[in-house]
Amino acid sequence: MKVFVAGATGTIGRPLVRQLVEAGHEVVGMTSTEANLPQLQALGAEAVVCDALDATAVKEAVARAEAEVAISQLTKLPKRGYDPRKVDYEPTNRARAEGGHNVLQAARAAGARRFITQSIAFIYAPEGEMVKAEDAPPWVDAPKPFRSGVEPTLRHEREVVDSEGIQGLVLRYGWFYGPGTYYASEGDIADRVRRRRFPIVGRGEGVFSFIHVEDAASATVAALDGGEAGTYNVVDDEPAPLREWLPVYAEILHAKRPFRVPAWLARVTAGEFAAALSTGLRGASNAKAKRELAWQPSHASWREGFATALG
Repeated sequence: MKVFVAGATGTIGRPLVRQLVEAGHEVVGMTSTEANLPQLQALGAEAVVCDALDATAVKEAVARAEAEVAISQLTKLPKRGYDPRKVDYEPTNRARAEGGHNVLQAARAAGARRFITQSIAFIYAPEGEMVKAEDAPPWVDAPKPFRSGVEPTLRHEREVVDSEGIQGLVLRYGWFYGPGTYYASEGDIADRVRRRRFPIVGRGEGVFSFIHVEDAASATVAALDGGEAGTYNVVDDEPAPLREWLPVYAEILHAKRPFRVPAWLARVTAGEFAAALSTGLRGASNAKAKRELAWQPSHASWREGFATALG
């Protein structure tokens, strides 16, 4: 199958391109800089340099690839210096909504049969049950700065699923861990945990759903043929509250046990969003993805996954 991947050298793009090539697909990987061309070529993909925000250039690139399936893995979060209080989501908003729109329209014009795009599984409103299926209400009134990313993300999701003439699938990935992620041993979250700047807030009830980047990539490969148009949570089998997973993560990093702080202090020192994640975040169910994409994560639980990725 001929597959076009936008964002091919990102955190998930790299393992995705490798898995696609290993599965025998003809892959064209799009990157924004020439410096990334050798790594794509080393993975066995054809490489193209293109600005995702240049609709004409994207249309030409997808047409030349004769793509049967186009995939958008476009994001632009900072590689280092991640701070939940200050992160600027606007670059990723543009990459995901505007860049993703350009790839979608290019895929339609090229006659591709399917378009797959990434989204986030931690977008559910903090109400009701602690683990959510795909039809649960989104967190439209989330605290800033996260709120600025919710509307563009949902708008792009709707455009993809409702697009005519092409099957649109939205993959809502959980919190990434593994190489190149914030949770990697050299990543920003690991650094914060080692410095004891990632506490358990209140009772630590916020539920996180994780996914190893290799499993996120394998779910994306499964979505080439599996499932109908729609939205899928791509997470592991064990959503877990902060109070459970954070001490395990710290132990594997050989870090000291995380502090416990009251919610009011977290709101003052870390901001409303960080406090809300710790106390009210909802996890996500992967039942639909496992059933309809015929997919299973190789790291069924973050417990084993953390040990493998960080040990």
